Amino acid sequence: MSLVLYNTLTRQKEPFEPIEPGRVRMYCCGVTVYNYSHLGHARSSVAWDVVRRYLMWRGYNVRYIQNFTDIDDKILNRAKAENTSMQTVAEKYTAAYLEDMKRLNVLEADEYTYATKTLDGIQRLIAELEQKGYAYPAEGDVYYAVQKFEDYGKLSGRKLEDMQAGASGRVNEEDSIKRYPFDFALWKGAKEGEPFWKSPWGPGRPGWHIECSAMIRDRLGDSIDIHVGGSDLIFPHHENEIAQSEAATGQPLSTYWMHNGMVNVDGEKMSKSLGNFTTIRQLFDSPNAPEPMALRLFLIQGQYRKPMDFTDEAIAAVKNGWRTISDGLLFGYDYGSQLGWIDVDDPDFANPAAMRIDRESDPVQRFQAAMDNDFNTSGALAVLFDLAKSLGRAGKLITHEGQADTEAATLRQQWQTLVCLSEVLGLRADPMTPNLGNGLSDEAIEALIAQRKAARAAKDFAESDRIRDELQAQGITLIDKPGGVTEWHRKG
Repeated sequence: MSLVLYNTLTRQKEPFEPIEPGRVRMYCCGVTVYNYSHLGHARSSVAWDVVRRYLMWRGYNVRYIQNFTDIDDKILNRAKAENTSMQTVAEKYTAAYLEDMKRLNVLEADEYTYATKTLDGIQRLIAELEQKGYAYPAEGDVYYAVQKFEDYGKLSGRKLEDMQAGASGRVNEEDSIKRYPFDFALWKGAKEGEPFWKSPWGPGRPGWHIECSAMIRDRLGDSIDIHVGGSDLIFPHHENEIAQSEAATGQPLSTYWMHNGMVNVDGEKMSKSLGNFTTIRQLFDSPNAPEPMALRLFLIQGQYRKPMDFTDEAIAAVKNGWRTISDGLLFGYDYGSQLGWIDVDDPDFANPAAMRIDRESDPVQRFQAAMDNDFNTSGALAVLFDLAKSLGRAGKLITHEGQADTEAATLRQQWQTLVCLSEVLGLRADPMTPNLGNGLSDEAIEALIAQRKAARAAKDFAESDRIRDELQAQGITLIDKPGGVTEWHRKG
């Protein structure tokens, strides 16, 4: 099997062939750090984390670089509103982003880059573009001359003549000093009260687009294998990156361009103006908040290129889905001793790095076939659910009847396969996480069972099922015996 991925540049799926065999240079357009990260940021970060993890699982040596935009008008506006500095705002929200991503089990980048720490590279690149006739100074600013770059629009499919025809005709102050309306700023002259840096064109700060071009070149070279980001960045940001970098180097900036779909809320685009803007922290602090791994499961259950709809119903459903996978991941802890596994107390007992699974087995082959097809996580998750449900059935038999109908060695193989493949998708269950069920006294459990018995007697089966589900969510398994007797088992 060979890995194929959808390339935004060519608008089709293509076999993946890195520039250097066995090695992948990958760059992710990160966040502008002026506020707490929202669900859209979470989706993008988790999507590319899965791509990176899978490439590593496939045996590639991946160097993954992600940037932070820490010079921007939005950051300056937030600093003014909070009566503080741009640096303070950027550092605060960078730290918050990293905390949020850690909760979602997103691997740290091999290196995080910052615009403020790449100023020498930015100025060198602007100077090269000026020398080659692609950039020109204008009243303290420097602009990129888009008409000079013949391939402008090749990523987004936009043509300058169509854009010009569709323009409103309104001219702002910045447009009046440009040679062409769609030229964009590489360097912005200093304004009163704003931070600035010295440059050959006078004091100022870099434009947004030039930052990524310079950071890629400084950290990864002239050409990389995969450039990723949200679909909202295709134009103008990524289009302008291509124009800048390829005009300077004469080489393709990236072989493959990958973009994730946006997050909608109840069918509408998430935005502050609509009042449906949700940060990751607000979600986790809300009533009935999902576990971080349940949110991660929600974010990867659909095709990464498609829009996804965030609804209360979707989160409720994914909580149940995560419970199924989580129970499967914890199977070894819950039943390993009963099955005679002798290493349950070993520090590496559930460590996927210490496990050796059969790569030729049917579950692994189905998982790889799905992921090789443009990172089809929904297909890969179907394999995980099959394994988890099989382990769940075995667990019930052990609980109810004292033994499973499957060999202990086979159950161990299924469990380790589930653990390893879940790790590729970044899904991990922590046996040390407190279980709410452990906080319920025996008396409280018995009282709920009595309430359930009364509900069943009154034929209120919806209430009976609700109580059973509530107990199950808290790690309490009910076993209905003949004669109306209900036994229970506390998990863990």
